[in-house]
Amino acid sequence: MAISTQPSKLSLPQTNPGVATILEYLIIKFPLIDAQVWRQRMLDGKVHYHDGSLITEHSLFQAQQRVYYYREVENEPSIPFQEDILFQDQHILVAYKPHFLPVTPGGVFVNECLQTRLRASTGIKELQTLHRLDRVTAGLVIFSVNPDTRHQYHELFKTRQIQKTYQAIAKMTKGDELIGKQWEVKNHIVQGEPRFRMYISGGEGTANSHSSIICIAQNEHHAMFELSPITGRTHQLRVHMQSLGMPILNDKYYPELQELSADNYAAPLQLLAKQLKFIDPITAQSRCFNYEGNLSLP
Repeated sequence: MAISTQPSKLSLPQTNPGVATILEYLIIKFPLIDAQVWRQRMLDGKVHYHDGSLITEHSLFQAQQRVYYYREVENEPSIPFQEDILFQDQHILVAYKPHFLPVTPGGVFVNECLQTRLRASTGIKELQTLHRLDRVTAGLVIFSVNPDTRHQYHELFKTRQIQKTYQAIAKMTKGDELIGKQWEVKNHIVQGEPRFRMYISGGEGTANSHSSIICIAQNEHHAMFELSPITGRTHQLRVHMQSLGMPILNDKYYPELQELSADNYAAPLQLLAKQLKFIDPITAQSRCFNYEGNLSLP
């Protein structure tokens, strides 16, 4: 049994969904977790309020109360790749995340994630990610070190003041000459079925996604692209490459959802978050963080 070393948290909604206790709400909120599991967690002292006082099965629902709990999984996979810290000061930390390692706990991962690994290696318990990166994508992630300045860096992402650059590799049609060709992809991305998979709406919805894409290298069967997401929709770059008829190599979601299977460490998704540029809100200096590694054409 793997138990998270750090608590997860949620805020109870403003509108009561028709429950009397916090336990009843958690059962509704997490339908895949048996009610007895929540009762046992409460008996074991693994569910509590912000001040550390324990929540029991009789604790009453109170709107907007913050609830902390510790995630558990029976068998947590071990990801055999290492992260790397590229930069750290008193406000932020920038790290390289390898393929297959999640940024934060989720699913079958509670401690095998970038945030937990970095908290352990740096000793900074307050370390918190400022943005997300798909588990199967490799690349740069920024963390907040100082809770007092965290909101200023969050604002950079919220207002799209972070310039991101990715690399991707896709198959190409033999004979195509793509080097230097550019695309401005704008469309309306919506949630599909299953919910984690996105698709481009054929309706008249206003475009909510925008990516700039350019081919920078190619060989006989594959091409390398530089991608700049202007917006940040879920799976945006993966969906946009698919829309161009060139889905990213080793993508298990697009163009077709593949059957659930164990990670194939020899065939990672060929997508890399390579560069992050922004004006630091504390120092007003221009920042540019670049991962020196590159994807390689097969």
